[in-house]
Amino acid sequence: MAKSHSVNTEPAQLPTQSTDAPVCAESLVHLDNVRQVQPEVLSTEKAQRMAEFFSALSDPHRLKLLSALAPQELCVCDLAAAVKMGESAVSHQLRVLRSQRLVKYRRQGRNVYYGLADSHIAALYREVAEHLKES
Repeated sequence: MAKSHSVNTEPAQLPTQSTDAPVCAESLVHLDNVRQVQPEVLSTEKAQRMAEFFSALSDPHRLKLLSALAPQELCVCDLAAAVKMGESAVSHQLRVLRSQRLVKYRRQGRNVYYGLADSHIAALYREVAEHLKES
């Protein structure tokens, strides 16, 4: 049986409106559960890095660029045309994506081709796109 430790003897207020998130009727800490998940809790430094990573994904223009790059590499000119943005705006957004290692680039002659950084980014993009199709 799981050990538990009472933190507060007064029951927590139950939500009065359906828009409130459900809460526990009684504030009770289950120490076994806490000990089990604590090793998985991110350090503050890792949480900050992850927040910056997701922040780079929080812009619709950058997500459009990732969607265009999901199937194949594209040069900046083609990428700008595909997402209907100016080359300068695309370059600016690509700098943000590069800073978080979401995209990579390679030079071929005078052109620069961009693609998703690796299979993790491609999988992340596909998983989120699939998740959104379900809702």
